[in-house]
Amino acid sequence: MSEYSNSEKPIVVIAEDSRTQARYLQQQLTSAGYEAHVGFNGVLALELVRKHMPDIVVSDIEMPKMTGYELCNSIKNDPALRHIPVVLLSTLSDAEDIIRGLDVGADNYVTKPYDPNYLLGRIESLLATPTVDEVEQGPSGELPVTLHGVTYRVKSGRQQTLNLLISIFENAVEKNRELQTSNEQLTIAKEKLTVQNAKLESLNRQLEEINHRMSHDLAAAARVQKSLLPPADFSVPGLKLYWKFTPCEELAGDFLNSFLLDEDHLAMFVVDVSGHGAASSLLAVAIGRSLMPSASAASILVRLDPFTNRPVITPAGTVLAELNRRFQMESQGGLHFTIIYGVLDLKTLVFRYSNAGHPQPVVTSLGEPSRFLPGDGVAIGWVEDMDFDDESVQLKPGDRLYLYSDGVPEAMNSEMEELTNDRMMAVLDTCSDKTLGEAVEVLLEAVTEWCVPKGPRDDVSVLAFEMPAAEDADE
Repeated sequence: MSEYSNSEKPIVVIAEDSRTQARYLQQQLTSAGYEAHVGFNGVLALELVRKHMPDIVVSDIEMPKMTGYELCNSIKNDPALRHIPVVLLSTLSDAEDIIRGLDVGADNYVTKPYDPNYLLGRIESLLATPTVDEVEQGPSGELPVTLHGVTYRVKSGRQQTLNLLISIFENAVEKNRELQTSNEQLTIAKEKLTVQNAKLESLNRQLEEINHRMSHDLAAAARVQKSLLPPADFSVPGLKLYWKFTPCEELAGDFLNSFLLDEDHLAMFVVDVSGHGAASSLLAVAIGRSLMPSASAASILVRLDPFTNRPVITPAGTVLAELNRRFQMESQGGLHFTIIYGVLDLKTLVFRYSNAGHPQPVVTSLGEPSRFLPGDGVAIGWVEDMDFDDESVQLKPGDRLYLYSDGVPEAMNSEMEELTNDRMMAVLDTCSDKTLGEAVEVLLEAVTEWCVPKGPRDDVSVLAFEMPAAEDADE
């Protein structure tokens, strides 16, 4: 080790072009009791070496203006500086790195990235081990070494060479230790991953079982919901009936039905529950169970007269008021529904109905434009103790009556533009020469085409009737 300067601390010159790494190393050395000076390239570092005559130099290799090899070579070829140990910070990625270090007289290698404690240990070791050669080197003491076609003249003395080889060996041992630690950590991680994979497989199996049960339950719920629709063989003499129910999901919030209350009165309704999925579907089933045609003391649609014990048809507005009493939003998880309910007198063709926030029914007559029937009202469940108006209309033989959900006029295209009532009415006006079933299918085809490419975002329901012709009505 060279004689110290006036400072009591050993002096280190750092050659490092990365300011972050240089300041970090300077801080580590200062904390360890060294006086550290930084040159941010080889030229500045050489000036610091000549100025401070340090006890050791720590140099990066790749630097602007002068590389670490060039800096080391300049120090070792200067008689006044050659005794100063030089530590090169290198990746040691090639055997040529070692030979070039010997060629320029480097005393030690430390591989990057390095542990600061390891670097401090190497510095202390070098300061404790003089590098003065036993025999003064001369031209005859050079050892030519050829690697990759390049011949290097190694002038390092035996002590320097031994120090360099020891540092390389220690680096290799340190890297091997790091590799072993990494392998151990990898083994532990692999074992943990195996355990996690087993847990994941177990969870996947549980999820498959849950999905299977859910699919089974959904299919059962869908079957229950379909039972609320008109039977396939349902018909009324002289009256034409056609319906279409297209849910946008497996379980729908829409449903419709039509059935005879007695031989002269036909009940009909379309319901649209807010939302989609299981909750809306369950509410739809509960509503459907409340709208059964059997006459009893608990029936909504037909009640028994307490004096005559004869069935009496409940007015449409009273039916909706009772539904509103039974299905308040607060008791249904915030869900509500709209409904159009009516009763057609098959003898007189008078249609008596009431509307709770549902799209208005449409009537088409031969030679006349389609028209809406009056009445709107508030959705079921919104307001307690709500009264609902009873409406009536005299239909003529051949008239068509359309009840439908808002999935028809509010169907949206890719530009989020609705089909609208006007377009719906225009489609129906073009169907006067078509059968009732053909007219409904044309309307649904218009909805589907409007919603290309994603299809309808809401359930679509249509319940249509065509009044008997005059001769059928007379019979």
